[in-house]
Amino acid sequence: MFFRWDWLRPHLTAPIVPTLGPVHPDALTADLFEDILRVAVTGDFLPYDKDRRWGGEKGEKVLREGVVHQLEHTLIPTLNRRGRGTVKVFAYGLHDSVVEEAAELAAKLAAGYDVAGARVVRPLGPESAHPRGTRIQLKDFTGSPCPDPGDPVRPVTDWPTAVQETFAPFAKAMLADGLAFLHTQMQAGRCGPVLAATLDDRIVGAIGPMEVRPDAIGRPQLMPQYFAVLPEARGQGLGRALWRAAMHWGQSHGAAYQLLQTEVDGPSDRLCQAEGLTSLGFTHTTQA
Repeated sequence: MFFRWDWLRPHLTAPIVPTLGPVHPDALTADLFEDILRVAVTGDFLPYDKDRRWGGEKGEKVLREGVVHQLEHTLIPTLNRRGRGTVKVFAYGLHDSVVEEAAELAAKLAAGYDVAGARVVRPLGPESAHPRGTRIQLKDFTGSPCPDPGDPVRPVTDWPTAVQETFAPFAKAMLADGLAFLHTQMQAGRCGPVLAATLDDRIVGAIGPMEVRPDAIGRPQLMPQYFAVLPEARGQGLGRALWRAAMHWGQSHGAAYQLLQTEVDGPSDRLCQAEGLTSLGFTHTTQA
């Protein structure tokens, strides 16, 4: 094995794994890190990779030759060729100096691979005094019931045809939130159901796709969703209704948990905090 767990584990202040994203703390093992090194050679998806559901090829891979694994810290670089390309270095270490070393490595690798972006991803523990970036949150479905909020939320396909046809302009308006991509997957029949909220017979909010898949240790996980509400429809409780409907769907379809990433102090972050989710830590990304 390449990674020594006794070196790496003390520095995993948040359960984030390069190329995989957040994982359940119970699934955070040395095997995950060994797996991402193994598929860096083949370019395959791991069976439990959340991106596998979209098909195609894995867009991000670990740069094995750039990994730094020491007692004091571990640096794991990844390469994504999308657009002008980006190198990220995941900096696992308790001392702030790890960020400087990671930035140097990111800049060096970005130049070597002729890509435009060089970034450092620093995991931070849930006790961080001044968190920034993205919060990792856990929704546990085993503790309490998640009731169905009912109308105005239904699967898109359960709305009348005239209402369903309003999804396209809604998705186009929420392009930045990934809804246009989601719409293409829906049209191709390549994803699970999408829940939608309406006002005046038009779709103004959506969350999906709704899918449950096993994680690295076989526990059923509600997969991450795209989630958006039109700006002019906000402030009326539709976001909360959509989120609760999604949690009801996940629980009723056997999911044990869901992991979410929310921008610190953003609307989704405040919603999840108000709904009692557990904060598992943060990731802070900076330019190298």
